[in-house]
Amino acid sequence: MKYFVLITDGAADYPIEALGGKTPLEAADKPTVNMLCRKSYIGTVSNVPEGMVPESDTANLAILSYDPKTYSKGRSPLEAVSMGIDMKPDETALRCNVVTLGDEDGYENKTMIDHSADEISTQDADALIKTLQDKLGDNTVTFHTGVSYRHCLIWKNCPENVLFMRPHDILGQKITSYLPPEPFLSLQKKSNEILENHPVNIARRERGLKPATSIWLWSPGKKPALPSFFDKWGLDGTVISAVDLIKGIGLCAGMESVDVEGATGNVHTNYKGKADAAIDAFRRGKDFVFVHVEGPDECGHRAELENKITSLERIDADILKPVLEYLRSTNEDFRIMLLPDHPTPICKRTHTMDPVPYMIYKSDDETDSGVDIFSEKHINGKGNYIADGCKLLDIFVK
Repeated sequence: MKYFVLITDGAADYPIEALGGKTPLEAADKPTVNMLCRKSYIGTVSNVPEGMVPESDTANLAILSYDPKTYSKGRSPLEAVSMGIDMKPDETALRCNVVTLGDEDGYENKTMIDHSADEISTQDADALIKTLQDKLGDNTVTFHTGVSYRHCLIWKNCPENVLFMRPHDILGQKITSYLPPEPFLSLQKKSNEILENHPVNIARRERGLKPATSIWLWSPGKKPALPSFFDKWGLDGTVISAVDLIKGIGLCAGMESVDVEGATGNVHTNYKGKADAAIDAFRRGKDFVFVHVEGPDECGHRAELENKITSLERIDADILKPVLEYLRSTNEDFRIMLLPDHPTPICKRTHTMDPVPYMIYKSDDETDSGVDIFSEKHINGKGNYIADGCKLLDIFVK
């Protein structure tokens, strides 16, 4: 038996007037998803426990059967693991976004323009992070380049129990009420002074791109430890994702993490490359392949409706279809589970706690779900609600 999990990060949404009251999932042309939905076990699931923040680390831990209430230590340590950082017990990892702030006088008066600095390229961001390490790094804090706008700060003997605001939650708002306390605020201010007229940002402005004018710190945590996925399930697993967070979860669980050239974490990613990597993993004898696609989530944050629909259509045509064709060609029983980890509605531009639709297809046990379109409206109310996302994999595998 082979198991394929496809996570459409942030795909769930609310009805949108411009789509005639449809959601992007409902409006997207996704014939493969819809065909499987008709033959699948369907329902809705809450991947984020009440009282926890609806973030991708929490939701994806749950989908992989790790209770976030026990194992969630913040997303940054998981990203640090993926980046190959050997964290010590006295070190804390923090997510270090490079963001675009407004040009208002006084740091505290600025506006959060873009949490991703126009989805900055890793090449541009790397130059900025290296400059920050050169000018601000020391024995206490060190800067490490990640992917695009997502980077890592390691802080030795970091102050604890500090509340940080997620930058994608305050898009278009003044940062005045959301600033972190000292000494974190001083570091952000210093980064702004250094980055404002950095050559990379001067060049970005000339190209009509938003500059990365400050770091924004959030999601601190200590080094994580997860039980082995193989020991839990007896399955040899592979994780395929563009983002360090998901890679880190896989690595901490003892799974293989595969990098795909051209995988970006946004709508313009290498969809075919992810499908090829999944097929290759199965050919190499892997039992369980977990493919995560960040594109719909980023489009939700950026309020890019057409791109969100495009990303869902590309996932259907360029990832699910070829993987399904391969699995059918092996003449071996297989199962496919598809779901978003959480919603990222266009109108909110951030994550919400709403349950998400899921579907589980079993080649040896097809069923008539009575639903022709995989969407929030068509699946909600059909029963099979799972209040604890940690139980979903049990249904999928057993």
